Formats: sequence, structure tokens, C-alpha cells
Amino acid sequence: MGLFDRLSGDDDERVVFLGIDGVPLDLVEDHPDVFENLTDIAQTGASGRLESIVPPESSACWPSLTTGVNPGETGVYGFQDREIGSYETYVPMGQHVKATRVWDRVTDAGRDATVLNVPVTFPPSTRIQRQVSGFLSPDLESASSDDSVRRVLDGLDYRIDVNAKLGHDDKTAFVENAYETLDARYEAFSHYLAQDDWDLFFGVFMSTDRVNHFLFGDYATDGEYKSEFLEFYRTLDEYIGEIREALDDDTTLLVASDHGFTQLEWEVNCNQFLAEEGWLTYDGDDHDALVDIGDDARAYSLIPGRFYLNLEGREPNGSVPESEYEATREELIEDLESLTGPDGRQVCKRIVKGETVFDGDHDDIAPDLVVIPADGFDLKSGFSGKEAVFTEGPRNGMHKFENSLLYATDPDIDVEGANLFDVTPTILDLMDIDVDESLDGDSLVA
Repeated sequence: MGLFDRLSGDDDERVVFLGIDGVPLDLVEDHPDVFENLTDIAQTGASGRLESIVPPESSACWPSLTTGVNPGETGVYGFQDREIGSYETYVPMGQHVKATRVWDRVTDAGRDATVLNVPVTFPPSTRIQRQVSGFLSPDLESASSDDSVRRVLDGLDYRIDVNAKLGHDDKTAFVENAYETLDARYEAFSHYLAQDDWDLFFGVFMSTDRVNHFLFGDYATDGEYKSEFLEFYRTLDEYIGEIREALDDDTTLLVASDHGFTQLEWEVNCNQFLAEEGWLTYDGDDHDALVDIGDDARAYSLIPGRFYLNLEGREPNGSVPESEYEATREELIEDLESLTGPDGRQVCKRIVKGETVFDGDHDDIAPDLVVIPADGFDLKSGFSGKEAVFTEGPRNGMHKFENSLLYATDPDIDVEGANLFDVTPTILDLMDIDVDESLDGDSLVA
């Protein structure tokens, strides 16, 4: 349905979804003076905690949020995935997502969808109304679904992502760049929202994730950039309020994050731990990739906190017989449970067996174990070797499984017990589009 249909009297429900990547619920609820608009939505509509997925990493979260199914169906498990039957790895892009996106379901129902800056959507689709790919897109020209979209965004000085490298050396310049990215994103959203020719508008502010990675520690410890951190969020909230104000009564606004955030204290180099504990060996001294592991390696890790046994019949040079799979996995669990940080705290808050959370036609590369770390420990992988298991880096904020959020202007949305898989069926239900019963989530419309 386009603008002509609405002028003709067709008033089908529409949805605006705004993603605020990595924004924790506690941050919003603890600062109602900063988040005046989200606080008002909570009071007049609905709000609550949204459980993330395993693992809580944006590359896996957004495919699941936008399809309503787990990584076993999307085929995307993290920022780096392994080829089936190989030690070669790749960075998942949009074409690697095997499940049907919510905007494709909307299009198939004869409605129109505008999709801007959603992570893991490159290359952009040309079958929906318009799209600009987000995180991992190489440049704006190739991220735009057509030349008219590219020209508009060029004129707005649109950026696909914040320049995160600035956060390593110059946080003042980083904050300035984050604002510029946020401002341009809002201008682009406002431009296409005002065209009023969409039924589903789906846009993501990802600069929030970048700011959290480099400034959340300042916020948590009353550090140097705490005030800049909160002012950035005040601006974001104002933009959400302006978008809300521009919508009509037939449009529901949903605001959600894909995972939470907490302070980062230590990076945990998981493959270094495996090497020191005798699980992982390398073929020679010059190693920097999964393909370099030794034939006698029994386990390896991929970011974030995914652990794989080097299993016979699955990995090309598997050393763990299938008959010893369970016993070996239990041994690895025991070793991981014994891992403690420099402060004596246990690193692993929860260890999840892959088959309990991954199920579908694309679970061939599902990890055997996923570790949900205790707050303060960020699980890394890397195959080049580190000087220690625990190191410090330029970031002071890390993803958190708990504490993502969902806000809705519709008071009939019931957020109690909700998770990421529920977002897609909720959008479809709000738009009176049939919800596929095979989805892992359920509509939150009461």
C-alpha cells in the first residue's frame, strides 16, 4: 500500500521500527531526565526487558530479530563463521541470511517497506520499496538499492557507520564523529518518513553500539566522558521523540535494542586459553587463522565465546572421535568453568550447549558450546597468539545477553517475557499480515 491508497481511504495499520543497537534497558530506566521521550512511551504505551539471543552479537542478533528465527535457521552465528567442511572462515553478509526477512514478508503481502541501515543486509534488496544496507557495507553507492536513494543520502552526508578507529586514540574526535553519524541518520530517517509512502519503516541507529563500546566504562565509573555519553543519548531520545510526534494514529512505533551492554574490564583471549590448556595447537609458528590449527587440536574458539570441538567427520582434520564427543565436551566445560579472571571471579556466567539454542536447516556450523560471560569479561578469539589470556584494549564497554529493551506506543503490547524472536511476528500482527507458525517467536500483541 502506498500514499495513493491512503488518500483513497485505506487506513491499514503501519509500523515504524527504530533499532537502537546495544542500548540497555537499565540505562533508560535509570535516567528518565535523559530519556524523556522513551519514558513517556513507557508510561502511555508499553515497555520492558527484551531477552537477546545466544550469542549476543550484532551480526547474529539482527538476522534473528528481523526473521523471527534462531541462528540454526538464519545460518549466521557471529561476526565470523566457518565454511561447512572446511577451516576457511568468512564474515557473514546479508546474502548469508537464509531465513525470510520481515520486510520481504511485508512486500509479499502487497505492502511497501523502507529499510535503512540494518546490520547484515548487504547487498541491498531491489525487490522491496527501498533499502540502504548497514554495518559491513563497503560504501554508500553499493549499499543503496537505487540511484535515487544514493543521491538523497549523498546530499545528507549520510554515513553507514561511525569511524570506530577514532575511539582508540582520540575520544573527543570519536564523539564528534558519532554525533555526525547520528545526525545524518536522523535526517535520512526523517526524509523518508515524511514521504509517507511506506507501510513498514525499519531503521537502525547503530552509533549507539559504537558509543557504548568506547564510553560505557566512563559512564559506569563516573569517568571523563560520562557527561558526553549521556548527552549523546539525550540527543538520540530527542530524535526518537520527533519521529514519534510526526506519526499518525494508525502507525505504531516500536523501539528495540538487539542486546544489552555493560562495563568491560578484561578481554579474554579464548584461543590463548585453549592453547595453554592443551586443547589447541598450531601447524607451525606463523599462524593467524583457523586454517593454521594443528592436526591434533581438540578445540578452537570463534568470537564471541563460541567453542567448537575439532570433530571427526565434521572438521576436515578432526581429532575428536564422534564416540568421545560428549565426554570431550564435558571435559571442555569443566575447564571453562575453572577459568577465573585476574580478580578471582569466574569468567563463565553460563555455558550453553549448542543443541539447546540452535535448531534448523542451517545448523551445520553451530558451535558445540557458547559461553555467556560474567560482566566485565569480553570473550575474544584470534589465532595469532596473545601474550596472555587476559589483556586490556581500547574499549571499555561490552555486549550483554540480558538487558536489551522494547518500547511500543501501543499499550496492547505485552513485553513480559519477550525475546528478540518476538519482534518480527509482532510487526506482522500489527500490520494484519499472517504470522508464520514456524517462527521461533510469538506476537506480543495482547
